[in-house]
Amino acid sequence: MTKRGRCLCGETRWEFEGAESWGCYCHCDDCRRNCAAPVVAWMGVPLRNFRWTAATPRSFASSKGVRRHFCATCGSPMGFEADHYEGGMHLYAASLEDPSDFAPTFHVNYQGKLPWLDLRDDLPKYDGTLLHAPEDLADYEAG
Repeated sequence: MTKRGRCLCGETRWEFEGAESWGCYCHCDDCRRNCAAPVVAWMGVPLRNFRWTAATPRSFASSKGVRRHFCATCGSPMGFEADHYEGGMHLYAASLEDPSDFAPTFHVNYQGKLPWLDLRDDLPKYDGTLLHAPEDLADYEAG
């Protein structure tokens, strides 16, 4: 199965084959500021199954070993790669052609949740950043 996504203007596009590895909400300050949003929905895909299909995005090194990708034309955030998640591409779930075809399964950096954001889901909530592949969640305790 091929899933596709794009930026606001449509200039930068991506696709990947297969299922995503994981899907989550992130409450960290960096993600919120990068998207000007109270929380960001992410999905992880194996880099080997991913490709940019239109204009290659620009990248910004937001911290050591972290590259955030965005459309050079409209500025839409598109993805995230980090040395500590080698072999994976993090994609903004809202950039999917059909974002309703996404179901997050956990929260990360939950200690950073904004107090005015009312969430009532029953998903596991993890404090801090996962420093290993998110599929290894058995190593973390829910907050």
